[in-house]
Parts: sequence; C-alpha cells; structure tokens
Amino acid sequence: MNVRSNRCVIFWRRLSMIVLQAALRVAIRRRYAGLEHIPCDGGAIVVANHVSKLDSLAIAGFVGAAGRWPRFLAKAPLFGIPVVGRFLVSMRQIPVNRGGADAADALVVAAEAVRAGDVVIIYPEGGTPKPWETPLSKGKTGAARLWLSTGAPVVPVASWGPQNILDPATGRLRLRPRTPVIVVAGPPLELSPGSVGDVSGADPREITEEIMRALRALADGAAEAGRGVVPRRSSAGRGAGNRR
Repeated sequence: MNVRSNRCVIFWRRLSMIVLQAALRVAIRRRYAGLEHIPCDGGAIVVANHVSKLDSLAIAGFVGAAGRWPRFLAKAPLFGIPVVGRFLVSMRQIPVNRGGADAADALVVAAEAVRAGDVVIIYPEGGTPKPWETPLSKGKTGAARLWLSTGAPVVPVASWGPQNILDPATGRLRLRPRTPVIVVAGPPLELSPGSVGDVSGADPREITEEIMRALRALADGAAEAGRGVVPRRSSAGRGAGNRR
C-alpha cells in the first residue's frame, strides 16, 4: 500500500469512527467500563459475547473509544453485499466462512493482523445463540488458536442491551431512543502458561474453556448491571440517568 492510499484509509477510518460514535451517542445510552484494559498499542485479541447482530457496533464503538481501530472476523456473506462488502474490505475487516474449509485461512489473516499491531475481535460462540441454546455454553477454538500463534493479550469484552434493540431470536427491531447499552472489558486473561507457540502440544479446547469461563462471568455482571438500568421516561428519570 503506497503512502497516498494509506493516508486515504486512515482518513476514512477516522471519519467512520467519528460517525459511529456520534450515532451511538444519539441512539443509545452507553455505559462503558474497563476501557483501560484495551492495550493502547500493539496487537491484541478481543473476545466478545454475541447477544445481537447489532452488538458489533457497540463493541466497535467501545474499542474506538479506547483509541484503537477494531478489525472483526465477520461472516463472509456480508462481503458479497454490494456497497457493504466493499466498505468492509476498505475498513480491513476479515471475512470468514464459519465451518468452511477456508476458515483456517481467516485465522492466518487474523494472526498477521495481530502481529502487525492490530486489535482483532472474535466471537468465540461463532454467532448469536439459538433460542434453545444457553449463551456462552460452548465456544469454538478460533480465539484459542489465534492466541497460541501470536501470544497477544486476550481481552474479554461483554455487552448487554443490543438484544433489546434487535432481538436475535425473532429479528424484530425495536427502535426506542436512548436504549441502555452496557459494554465492559475485563483485564487480559492469564491463559495456560507455556502454551504460546506450542500449537501441536497445547489443547485449544482447554484454552477455549478458560476464555468462555471468563466471558460468562463478565457477561453475567454486564447483564446484572443492565437489568438495574431504568429506562428514562420522565424528566426525573433523565436526571437520574445523566448522573450515572
């Protein structure tokens, strides 16, 4: 990439993040915690729960508020949508065919991004849970394999609230102004020592379970805090909300 192209990408990234942050401020009532756990520089792996198809916007805003540009492992079909796909490519998002033969190729690209100093976001669940599934009950090993190959900090991030805007089960959209959304990050995980680089000897399933345990605890805390948020329906309620 030449200097001019690189400057163009940086410009559009910054503009996109400005637009996203402005939209989030207007559309939702954000509560962020743990921004300090997102490394200010260097590669990092963010593992997140997946409560709704809209939570990627909330998490992108959170990582952006920490001063970093988010790179998601996103479903490959999104890249085939006119305009949307081109935008995702220009913003350096990473396509992945979950369950496909080329899923491993996406992890190679993700590992290169982490080694280059980027923040890569991955959903260990692989998608939003089905109505009959328990959230965060089982994770895929992609995040663990990414950590094994890079040794980068693994930061758990949990969100609560996007599911009240776009229901993951029904796909129903509820556009209510200033819907509370909570995003919280925990400290980088202390995963199995001595495993980094030992891709053949380490068990990604055990590491994945460590990741999922941390995410479950963080998500439970976010949900508990979220249930305590009272939607603002009066001037008194608005005042109480602004003091949070």
